[in-house]
Amino acid sequence: MTATRLRALLAGTLLAVTLIAAGQLIPGSSPEPMLVGAVFPLSGSAGPLARQEELGVRIAADLVNADGGIDGRPVALDVRDLERGEDAPAVMAALRAEGAQVVIGAYASDLSIAASAAAADAGLVYWEAGAVADQLTGRGLPMVFRVGASGTNLGSNSARFAASQLAPRLGKQATSLRLAIVAANDDYARSVADAAAREANASGVPIILRATYDLSLPRWPQLMGRLAVAHPEVIILASHIPDGISFRRAMLAAKLKVGALIGSTMAECSPDFAGDLGPDAVGIFASDRPTAGFQSGVLRSEARHAFERLAVAWASAGGATPASSPGLTSDYGRGQDAEYVIHGPMLPATAGPTEEGLSGFSAAWALFRQVLPAAADRGALDAAGISNAARHIDLPVGSLPNGAGIRFSTDPATLGQNQRATAVIWQWQAVRSYTFVWPPTYATGRIAMVPLPR
Repeated sequence: MTATRLRALLAGTLLAVTLIAAGQLIPGSSPEPMLVGAVFPLSGSAGPLARQEELGVRIAADLVNADGGIDGRPVALDVRDLERGEDAPAVMAALRAEGAQVVIGAYASDLSIAASAAAADAGLVYWEAGAVADQLTGRGLPMVFRVGASGTNLGSNSARFAASQLAPRLGKQATSLRLAIVAANDDYARSVADAAAREANASGVPIILRATYDLSLPRWPQLMGRLAVAHPEVIILASHIPDGISFRRAMLAAKLKVGALIGSTMAECSPDFAGDLGPDAVGIFASDRPTAGFQSGVLRSEARHAFERLAVAWASAGGATPASSPGLTSDYGRGQDAEYVIHGPMLPATAGPTEEGLSGFSAAWALFRQVLPAAADRGALDAAGISNAARHIDLPVGSLPNGAGIRFSTDPATLGQNQRATAVIWQWQAVRSYTFVWPPTYATGRIAMVPLPR
């Protein structure tokens, strides 16, 4: 049994003991738990990050159960290790046979696309906790929902930031800013790059180069040569973690200098990016979902309280460094003996959760705290009732612990996407140290190092 599962078992046991002592649960007449499926790639290469997202989901379930559950019924998570999309139909059928009506997952975009389709085929609500590829929503699947940001949100955010914030700092009008968009050749990166291109076009920013690279054979020297000829002032990069790090190293090797590099998730947002690159990451921007430490004034009081409870539970579960340290710890894919401590603007007296942890928690919190109680009030806790309740939730920005609101799209092109998802820009402003710089409601510091020093 893993340490995480042991902690979860102990937490569940302690919760039951507490509720029995309080008279809320009586042995022999306990309310039937509400089974919620959870699918994540826990044992493969994506495991370290996926486990953080899953931990956020678990903490949300624990806190809701501590508050009395869903209409008196405790949430029981049935967590499945799902590594391959082709295994999703069997997993979803098994969860449905056991009584689940909703499944939360699945971290990685390719896996989430397969898992959501399989859930829909099995008659289950699928609730995305992290993946950003646009293709997840808008496929005509009325029981598929995503609380967090999509590739469109993140790519658009990058281009808007370039036009409104970077162009003036480079002495340019937006209409004369030379922009290049580079992306890995997969669904996730393409969705980010396409959104960046649409926003750039809408803002009048000229795109002087769009390029893709193969993840298995990226051919960096050729790509750097194309960029050198195009001479962009800003590059928007949609990459994964290893290739994002390699891209930056290839830039330096080619002595390619630009005014700014914006990583539209995922590499530039990773502790490994700053950890591996050290000084070479300083000055680079990241467009992503919030992690710990954004300007807390964006949160409404209930959301702030939920975040504070998450932070305490996260530290207790070993998901972050102790509260006495100002850092976040990462050993993503690097073995147990190697770790990076990343410094950021933490909320007072907390060692906040990672981006994946906060994303998983916020998505689960929306499901457990808002949607399922609304369905229970209507006496419809089946899949159809849950999806109907989700479509009627209307919460303003700041209502969730990551600063988002909730309003799911009914447009066929984006069906099930949260229209009030949130995205931010942060910047690595010192070695392994980041600052939120935009939008102003999240910012904890000012934009610096434009043009990029190296």
